[in-house]
Amino acid sequence: MSTFLEHQNWRYATKKFDATKKISTEDLNILKEAIRLSTSSFGLQPYKVIIVENLELRAKLQQASWGQSQVIDASHLFVFANQINIGDAEVDAYVKNTSIVRELPIDALAGFGDYMKGYIKPLTEDAKNIWTSKQTYLAMGNLLNAAAELKIDVTPMEGFVPAQVNEILGLDKLGLNASLIATLGYRHAEDASQHYKKVRKSNEELFITL
Repeated sequence: MSTFLEHQNWRYATKKFDATKKISTEDLNILKEAIRLSTSSFGLQPYKVIIVENLELRAKLQQASWGQSQVIDASHLFVFANQINIGDAEVDAYVKNTSIVRELPIDALAGFGDYMKGYIKPLTEDAKNIWTSKQTYLAMGNLLNAAAELKIDVTPMEGFVPAQVNEILGLDKLGLNASLIATLGYRHAEDASQHYKKVRKSNEELFITL
């Protein structure tokens, strides 16, 4: 078995974190870089990741997250927030950044910018928000894989009230919406879930070859 698959078998959605163990700055930077390098539609990355270290905020977020202990006990808490009603401004900023990074005249990217705008503009606001929310799941996937390589536990969460999280963190004012939460740290020795066998569909049940 490859090392990657060994790490995938090792990881699980941690139910109880060891609150005494903290992720090092070096490892945290690796995880942040893994998220930054994640794939996204057009490469737009239409989201922000809020890293919540403040314990008072985390206590409030716990109440908005069905009282889950991981929100408090984990070393770090990441909130993936998708951009609301994305439009021309975000595309123009991305085109400008592409021009700088790839050392291309911005006029050479006009067609690419128009292509992106042509896809986004016809969408309703709800459709735009669903689309940008989906992008956060791609970033979460990169986080899960990178963390497993570092033997850092991650619990991805959809079990929270977005409106409450938005209010606590002031995301509405930033044009953002809480889409996903991830708690990161190290499993507690008393977390029985770490000993459970991983239950997944068989290849025959999961894959269809045409």
